[in-house]
Parts: sequence; C-alpha cells; structure tokens
Amino acid sequence: MLFKQKHLEAIKSGKITLAFRRWKKLAVKPGSLIKTSVGVIRITTVEEINVSQISDTEAVSAGLRDASTLIGLLGKQDEGQVYRMGVLFDSEDPRIELRETVELEEVDFVQIQKELLNLDKNSKTGKWTGKVLEAIKANPRLKAADLAVLVKREKEWLKLNVRKLKGLGLTISHEPGYSISPRGEAYLNKAGAKK
Repeated sequence: MLFKQKHLEAIKSGKITLAFRRWKKLAVKPGSLIKTSVGVIRITTVEEINVSQISDTEAVSAGLRDASTLIGLLGKQDEGQVYRMGVLFDSEDPRIELRETVELEEVDFVQIQKELLNLDKNSKTGKWTGKVLEAIKANPRLKAADLAVLVKREKEWLKLNVRKLKGLGLTISHEPGYSISPRGEAYLNKAGAKK
C-alpha cells in the first residue's frame, strides 16, 4: 500500500487518520504494518464501503479537501471495491537503526553475504546485487530511471529490488535516487578486503 510523502508526514503527525482505496482484492487487514519512509504505519480498521457513504469529515481525515475530491480520485479506478481504513503511525522504521551500523561483526557480514547470495540465486535474471550496490555507490542520488539504464534493467525492476537491499539496511532512499548506507558501506569495504 503506497502513500504520497505528504500524506505519510501527516499520518505521522496524526493529521491523517483515514485512507481510502479501490482494490479488486483487499491488500491489507486490521493490524497490518507497512514500512514507509517515515516509519511503520499501522492499519487499525478496514471496512468495505460505498462511495456515497464518504463524508466531507472523512475526506479531510484522509488529507483531502472534501468528499467530492476523494470520490473523484477513487473514480479514476473503475474496478474493485472501495475500502475505508484507519491508519496511524506505529513506530520508527527499524531499518533506520540497522542501516546506521558502521562496524560489521563477522557474523553480520556473513549474514548479509548469505542474504545477497539468496537474492542472486532466486533471481530470474541472474546475479544483480553486487552490480546494483556498486552502481548506487558510484552514483549516489541518481534518479531511479537513470540508474536502471546504467545497470541495464527496467525502472520498476530496479525499484522493487533496491527495496530488498534497503530491507537489509544496505541502502537509503532519497528524492531522487538512492545512496549506500553506513552499513552498506561497511559491507562493501569488508567484501572488497576479502577479495
């Protein structure tokens, strides 16, 4: 479930408490946790509704001007059911603390290496983790589209897979592009020293 950055900030501050989505298949449930750029967002409630039930007050709680604006946005997607979800800021993103690790113990290095090998092994397109990490290191904050061209991959493929590296605490997302985290830097330095 994706949110615009301004909506994430408003959820974190408590100004936004509702979200509305039109989905063919329900993608979250009460209690779902979503890792975002501002931290972890919790889905508190999920209810299938008819768009005619949306009030101006609810639209404002979702960060929009009024119900007609929200209904107009939901109308752009013609298939699926409309869901009203309660949302709240749950906690800071645990990946932030992880990525700030400057010193890597041998056990952590081996674990990262194992995870990267698994990502490469399970990829339908072959090894990619080393190439992408090195490209990010050499080109910090390069737009995803340009980085994708550099590593000869599709932009959406790149974004999806960089999220996997971010989950290991190796990269940081920016507007635009990515950079290597202190943990990623420590990993690459240790990997280079072991070659």
